[in-house]
Amino acid sequence: MKNKLGFLFAFLLSIKGFANITLPSVLSDHMVLQRNTGVKLWGWANPNEEIKITIGWNQKEYVIKTNSQAIWEVVVETPDAGGPFAISFKGYNEVILKDILIGEVWLCSGQSNMEMTPNWGIKNGEKEAKRANHPNIRFFTVPKLTATTPQNDLKGNWEACTPESMKNFSAVGYFFALQLQEKLNGIPVGLLSSSWGGSPAEIWMPEALVQNDPILLAAATKQKEDIWGPKQPGRAFNAMIYPLVQFRIAGTIWYQGESNVGSTVYELTFSSLINSWRALWNDDFPFYFVQIAPFNDGYQHDGGAVIRNAQRKVSMDVKNTAMVVTGDISTTDDIHPKDKKSVGVRLANLALDKTYGIKTGEAFGPVYEKISIKKDNIIIHFAYADGLHFKNKTSNFFEIAGADNGYFPAKAEIKNNTIIVKSDKVKKPVKVRYAWKNDAQPDLFNAAQLPASTFVSE
Repeated sequence: MKNKLGFLFAFLLSIKGFANITLPSVLSDHMVLQRNTGVKLWGWANPNEEIKITIGWNQKEYVIKTNSQAIWEVVVETPDAGGPFAISFKGYNEVILKDILIGEVWLCSGQSNMEMTPNWGIKNGEKEAKRANHPNIRFFTVPKLTATTPQNDLKGNWEACTPESMKNFSAVGYFFALQLQEKLNGIPVGLLSSSWGGSPAEIWMPEALVQNDPILLAAATKQKEDIWGPKQPGRAFNAMIYPLVQFRIAGTIWYQGESNVGSTVYELTFSSLINSWRALWNDDFPFYFVQIAPFNDGYQHDGGAVIRNAQRKVSMDVKNTAMVVTGDISTTDDIHPKDKKSVGVRLANLALDKTYGIKTGEAFGPVYEKISIKKDNIIIHFAYADGLHFKNKTSNFFEIAGADNGYFPAKAEIKNNTIIVKSDKVKKPVKVRYAWKNDAQPDLFNAAQLPASTFVSE
């Protein structure tokens, strides 16, 4: 009997030995936590294990117990920007996280133009890398992973921005963080990069969302398998986004769309993706994105224009979103434009204006609002129209159509920060479109020297 009791005691001790506190990888040394809010800390331990958590910035102690699923979690309040701090987690073992900063945390996601690092050969990459010593900018890169069901953790670690780490991180993300930090008085910025080159939007959405919507499902089934990555709905979302949804963020920046060229329902796809992420985070956080750039793929079509217009409509219709137009800083012969600094700065200027209330005057190009019709003229009205001008004094990118939907090139004239268009071939115009070609680079700008988006009037 004594031997049996001794064996049982040893067995229980062995269980406790394997019940160490475990943290998700996103909670690690060098991380940035979102400032001035409640952030969740969570992990795993033995069921019913008591965990004592001591917070470095206020020395407050939280005592919680792990539930029957071996999960514990607690919400702690963060101060304004600062650090470094430590957090101690003590149960059967003790884990101490060090060098923690409090600041602004942004998720960077999409496909190759977001994934693209300075090592890919961006413009002035070597020069920018040499001066990339910014210890208060922190990076977390999510590896390419897939899963058929939502995962609770992933591999990765936080690291400070150095010339070496910057070379291997999203260039757009880096320049976004650099501009934010400069304009926000040097506060820490943490970036989570979760991107996959060649990925359609559907792999970044919950699979059930696609499967339960006939329109989304029909579009998803048209995606063709290739060697670059998954095409099945939900695969990247399950492994690369879902494990992060408990980590508090300020917002998301997104650069994707090239792999959905050909879709006629991208507006629904993209808006559904945004809404699904916000629902999971339980936060209508800002979602700022880059419009795909004009690209000449050797074929005459308007597929890129259709996606650009869908993106424009999402920026108008989905709350707390905004879009960067980059057709003026790209070349039509490269689907990976090399000027990533301008893209990151433009995204940051959007965030500064809309999220942080800092008006740089460089956040928005002309934004199409509406048309009015006067005899055989269509008058186009824009927001942010001060200083409206054509790059080359005239534009050949405007077309108008009558009720038959047959478009003809139109003469365009700027008057009182509106544009008046007409064509001798359309006596009763009802619609107008602009830059409606796959490779059309915008030539309409405002005083901020920012371009207008492709658009078609409804």
